[in-house]
Amino acid sequence: MKKLNTTLLTAGLVFLAWLVWRTNPAQLWRELRSLGWGLLPFFLGEGIAEMIHTLGWRRCLSGPYRSIPWLVLFRMRMAGYGINYVTPTANLGGEVSRAALLASDRRGPEAVSGVLIEKVCFGLAQIAFVVIACLAFVRHIHLPAPILIPMAVGGALVGAGLIAFLLLQRYGMLGGLVRWLAKRASRNKALETATLHVTRVDETLRTFYREHPRDLWLAAAWHMLGFSVGIFQAWLFLRLLTQNASLPSAILIFSLGMWFDLLTFAIPLNAGALEGGRTLAAKAVGYSTVIGLTYGVAVRASQLFWAALGLLAYASLMAGKARPPLPDSVMPDARRSARQTLTLSFDAQGKNDVP
Repeated sequence: MKKLNTTLLTAGLVFLAWLVWRTNPAQLWRELRSLGWGLLPFFLGEGIAEMIHTLGWRRCLSGPYRSIPWLVLFRMRMAGYGINYVTPTANLGGEVSRAALLASDRRGPEAVSGVLIEKVCFGLAQIAFVVIACLAFVRHIHLPAPILIPMAVGGALVGAGLIAFLLLQRYGMLGGLVRWLAKRASRNKALETATLHVTRVDETLRTFYREHPRDLWLAAAWHMLGFSVGIFQAWLFLRLLTQNASLPSAILIFSLGMWFDLLTFAIPLNAGALEGGRTLAAKAVGYSTVIGLTYGVAVRASQLFWAALGLLAYASLMAGKARPPLPDSVMPDARRSARQTLTLSFDAQGKNDVP
């Protein structure tokens, strides 16, 4: 796995270097400088989107976790954001950390289920946003078939994986593989412990889907609202650098960029894929390569800024400066249990199917 991550990261960085060289670094720098103070609201947009996504996450929580102050939840979310961004874990490390930060000594399964449910809602909302936006303005998209067809197939596969993950959660089947192995490995304490933890998570998931079906739609709605902030970012960027900043163009550049992110989530840091995706998105709508690459670099800078803040939030939370006000104290053993349970849940069902 480490070799694969290293290979993907290296390939992404090489592609990014080639893209910058091909575009002309001096011209790219000039375009970035022309953004000036416009980068401030651009950067702010990323944070506002995450603030809205935090409201979506709250809808996926149950029990006392819904009473956690929004600011604490936001800091936990940004902690996961930062860890996901800087670690080659295909967006798993940050989710494990979020569950561990939530977990109390008696409510670990509820913490894990809240993260798993939100992961599905977030992914499905992302796909729905991309599909709706691209279908609404399909006449403005100019992508060759050799690129568009693989994108469509890849998006369909990711969507199918997310729906499968949703159904496994709904019917409490995430721990099926672990329970199957436990039956065939007698007196294996590690598997017995894993089976106990995963079964509790399955029970919690079934209860949530049975008692809170409306909250799934509300969570997805909040996430789609959060994604819509990216349209403003794209429009502002085009407004600052071009004379043609139409709303359809902004919607498509942002949505196509998200589409590429869905397909390349496993690449560490999304190196090269983020910039390349935005460049191709800009070309598909009729803008130059340098405009697309500049947009990608601006998005990268914005994400790095908030990832750094997320890592600071994680350090603060781990130091005990912002404990969530739950009835039970957050114990190290409970956090460790939450990490193990969430990791088993993802591994048992094939984490690579979920962006």
